[in-house]
Amino acid sequence: MKLKYYITYFIIPGILLTSNSCIDDYLDVFPEDKITSGTFPKNEEEVDMLLNGVYSHLREQSYGQKGYFGFGILDGATPNAYNYPGTDIHAIGNGSLTADASQTISFIWTKSYGIIFRANYFLRSLDMVELDENGRAVYEGEAHFLRGLAYSKLAEVYGGVPIVNDILGPEEARNVSRASLEDTWAQVIADYDIAIANLGVDAPKVGRATKGAALGMKMRALLYQGKYAELLPVVDEIDALGIYGLFPSYEALFRLANENNQEVLFDIQYIEGEQLQGNSHDQLCGLGMAGTTRGGQAYAPTDDLADAYEMIDGSPVIPGDYTGRDPRLEFTIVVAGSHFNGYEFPTEAYTHPGNLVKHLAARKHMIDPGNQGPIPESGQSHLNNIVLRYADVLLSKAEAIIETGGNIDEAIALINRIRTERNDVTITSLPNGLTQAEAREKLRNERRIELALEGLYWADIKRWDMGKDIYPVIVKDQDGETIDTKFPQGYLQYYNLMPIPQSELSLNENLVQNPDW
Repeated sequence: MKLKYYITYFIIPGILLTSNSCIDDYLDVFPEDKITSGTFPKNEEEVDMLLNGVYSHLREQSYGQKGYFGFGILDGATPNAYNYPGTDIHAIGNGSLTADASQTISFIWTKSYGIIFRANYFLRSLDMVELDENGRAVYEGEAHFLRGLAYSKLAEVYGGVPIVNDILGPEEARNVSRASLEDTWAQVIADYDIAIANLGVDAPKVGRATKGAALGMKMRALLYQGKYAELLPVVDEIDALGIYGLFPSYEALFRLANENNQEVLFDIQYIEGEQLQGNSHDQLCGLGMAGTTRGGQAYAPTDDLADAYEMIDGSPVIPGDYTGRDPRLEFTIVVAGSHFNGYEFPTEAYTHPGNLVKHLAARKHMIDPGNQGPIPESGQSHLNNIVLRYADVLLSKAEAIIETGGNIDEAIALINRIRTERNDVTITSLPNGLTQAEAREKLRNERRIELALEGLYWADIKRWDMGKDIYPVIVKDQDGETIDTKFPQGYLQYYNLMPIPQSELSLNENLVQNPDW
């Protein structure tokens, strides 16, 4: 059974622990209400409820975000996919974002500090309830894990941010200053280390944090900092747990029947049939069929991504011809000639009429009615969002070996596991004897393909400092006509950090905007 994040909005005596559309976002993070209740939580059941309230902030339907503040839709800010014009994601992707943007930029800030506030209150609330030593340790580990997720996202998006590890009153909150990026990442690692020490191999309930999840997210935090030497022993700790491995089918990895499988270190849980417990990802990337318009295709894959998939036999790629390609192409992207529930794309099955890219569609996170049952109601898709999986662990280890000047053949062997070990993905192995530069190029393309439409390429482009090398990117429609150009004048380097929301700057003069915004 999936974990139910029961609490999206809830009020306890004297404490407001949620957002309200009528309340300023800043006050959502640092509410005017002081903690005055001495009666909540009063038992372990209510501690669980409070913890569910922290987990619930990982989910979201607003602004097309899908779990943990972006998920696959963030690929629309990269050459991998194209988002509707008029959205922050579209503007981030083509270099037209302004500092007063009010969607994604404010959303990530507010949701992150919402988790931090809830986690801080939760940690303080543990003193109100009598718990056994082990139970208390696990609760503390989960709260630190969740707070680490929030600080990690803040560091990735904005750089150094205010570190707030206690409940602040409104005046204190309006005077906090930004920490350095180094100190922000140090806070991330400190939170994850507590989680690693306190959590068990198995979760208290399906979907909650484990030692493996905490190790995996620490690994990613080190990867994003380029601390490769420190990353390698963390991967060894993950492998020492002896429970993770590649799922035998790449296609089935993203299917309802196989959720929470051995490849998943951490995911965002959804359930069907309950208001606000599902997501709308399936509608955002789904296909219309039999005269019924379905979904908005909020993001659609680009030709640039489709043509990055290799030929199975290693022969040169012919752009636009998808026969004989790496099978992950058809498992990730809907291409012409694909069939869903008996309907052929893009004639009988089709994208939303408002979508400018009509010849390609996202498949990886779409519930296919031919294989998985009826199309879910809008906002009620119950397919989990995978935050971290073992293929990422293998690729992170391979990258670390390459970047630390290690045994290149060992790194290539790790990449080849992903290319050959699954029963539905077997493509030509990469050869031994590559130089460091050649191996780096192969690793980066492999990571792009393996994790496509999972929202990670945006961070990869920034940390690899490769924007200057890949832009401009032209986006074309089904007729080969240009519909947009991403960064037409070349990549704007200051986009490596997003602007601090103007709403926050106006409330706190100690917050300093990122350079050039």
